[in-house]
Amino acid sequence: MSRERFQSNDAAAAVDPLSRDGRLAWPLGLEQLAYGGDYNPEQWPRETWVEDVALMREAGVNLVSIGMFSWASLEPRRGEFHWEWLDEIFELLHEAGIRIDLGTPTAAPPAWFFRAHPEARVIDREGRALGPGSRGMACPSAPAYREAATGITRALAERYGDHPALALWHVHNEYGAPVGESFSPFAQAAFRDWALRRHGSLEAVNNAWGTAFWGQVFGVPEEIHAPLPTPSVQNPSLELDWRRFSSEQILECFRAERDILREITPHIPVTTNFMAHTCPNIDLWQWADEVDVVANDHYLIAADERNFVELALDADLTRSIARGRPWMLMEHSTSGVNWQGRNIAKRPGEMARNSLSHVGRGADAVMFFQWRASRKGAEKFHSAMLPHAGTGSRVWHEVTELGAELGRLSDLRGSRVEAEVAILWDWESHWAQDLPWRPADDLSHRAQIQTWYERLWRDHIATDFAHPEDDLSDYRLVLAPASYLLTDAAAANLDAYVRGGGNLVVGPFSGIVDADDGVRAGGLNAALAPVLGVEVHEFCPLREGREARLVLDGKPLRSRLWCEDLQLHGAEAIGRYTDGPLPQGTAATRHSHGAGTAWYLASDLDVEDLSALFSEPYSAAGLAVRDLPEDVELLERRSTDGTRHLIAINHTGEPAIIPVEGLRLEVPAGGVATAHLPAAGAPATD
Repeated sequence: MSRERFQSNDAAAAVDPLSRDGRLAWPLGLEQLAYGGDYNPEQWPRETWVEDVALMREAGVNLVSIGMFSWASLEPRRGEFHWEWLDEIFELLHEAGIRIDLGTPTAAPPAWFFRAHPEARVIDREGRALGPGSRGMACPSAPAYREAATGITRALAERYGDHPALALWHVHNEYGAPVGESFSPFAQAAFRDWALRRHGSLEAVNNAWGTAFWGQVFGVPEEIHAPLPTPSVQNPSLELDWRRFSSEQILECFRAERDILREITPHIPVTTNFMAHTCPNIDLWQWADEVDVVANDHYLIAADERNFVELALDADLTRSIARGRPWMLMEHSTSGVNWQGRNIAKRPGEMARNSLSHVGRGADAVMFFQWRASRKGAEKFHSAMLPHAGTGSRVWHEVTELGAELGRLSDLRGSRVEAEVAILWDWESHWAQDLPWRPADDLSHRAQIQTWYERLWRDHIATDFAHPEDDLSDYRLVLAPASYLLTDAAAANLDAYVRGGGNLVVGPFSGIVDADDGVRAGGLNAALAPVLGVEVHEFCPLREGREARLVLDGKPLRSRLWCEDLQLHGAEAIGRYTDGPLPQGTAATRHSHGAGTAWYLASDLDVEDLSALFSEPYSAAGLAVRDLPEDVELLERRSTDGTRHLIAINHTGEPAIIPVEGLRLEVPAGGVATAHLPAAGAPATD
């Protein structure tokens, strides 16, 4: 198959309305919600391919991802390419009208690469070279890996770039998982150069990292080192910069492949699949501007009986990373996965609830790993669209039903979610807070954010996530559950937001350190003290198993982990401890600041107790708590013409009825219901 046979897709790209910065921001030629999954035909004999494509059509599949782990099949020996099998797959899918998301296979270098370049293996923190035979890329700083990765990427682009079935480039697979860092000599040399560029000089590196403590001062650049194992705890500022460096090194690998694809195929959008909430070593605010389409993989945490809330958080976070634009759910599972301690099968209807929860939060694609369940390898017990049990299975019937439902919801494509509340989220702050020797190891930013998010979820308030330096002026209410690290720019931004009339609620252990993880002068919360009208003088975590009681808005509440000794400087106490380490001490405050108001909670509260804290900020922001049955969601997307698309999801075992502006939305037990409210005229239901 030669390139000359392919017709260019430039014309289609020019007319698609989903564009971003002059580039197409959606899979080319796909005018419906995307539906499909990873397809790995190299694992199967050719006679299976024809059956697969026929079943894809039956299921309503219109997009498949191929090639993510195909490097060894495409280039079995260096420079020797075998295209015939992939040519055939392209033609089969094209003839069936199925669009292709073509992956660069650089997450899985072939055996010949590691034999030729053992120096490119990942080196872990203990100095061990990790062998091939599993998933995960080579050392991202290794020149041989970067050269080989860009080589296979260029070959793929030149071969398939003009094929009419090609809709999207998919670079690599799940960057940062499982390889988020490497301590090879290449990485250590690159880190040294990176640190000097970031800080400007060796003296500045010493100042930023506070190397005078414990006599760690670097005298020459060659003494700068990665955070290798040490007799005691490593320098936390160095560790924080290592996290930044590691994220940026991996990003450089993505950029190198992406730039080749844009050079050869400027008409084809480029993505890679993020893991927004479950891959904490990648700063996705930085990455999001590098892709044309934001895509995310999400898998339920089986041990969490209310994992549909964590799913909602992950989807809202992904939409926020995409800056509100439509995004792709690139992977999730039809049923159980294979890599958790107990891999729980999804109950009837759960796959549809999961899928449409993502759609209701802005996803215009529902994709799975994978199309056909593998018979060999580490993921042979991972569920699939076509399971081992075949087309007579419950999973298959639900897959075909979901495909039909997504076909009926095509009018949602391109519509947006509108949120009036934002939660601050900053990977760099999370990295810093997770480092050792904090006042309490179990004061978890992740748990704190998820608890505050769940309060909003239960109150049915649509929520975005935002970086602390983002423009927050469009939000009626901003929550900062865990903002341990705040840059100068972020602190000034929050000050300006409240002065301008905004409503800000801040959680404990916030505003503590600067961008280099140094405690600021002026107290333990100096970055936020002027906004909050309060200073933190001491952290008073509780002994394990103990509680402290407090009263807020006349309601008795409990802290299980954390208290702070506060001194008021303009703020008003609205909550006090009644026992614990600070009896009669201030536990929560309110402060008028400019035209706005800031509240501070100096303790941890569970989801139920947070309602006492949030009621006043809700009222000040003009937010109403919707009266819906417990664990029933009502999600809304809005088209540019004003049409409102409603998706109701019932996570309970009882049917529910939701009244919506004269419309009775009946939601079966464990089911989903949809409706459209046109901008003008009577409501029209599905």
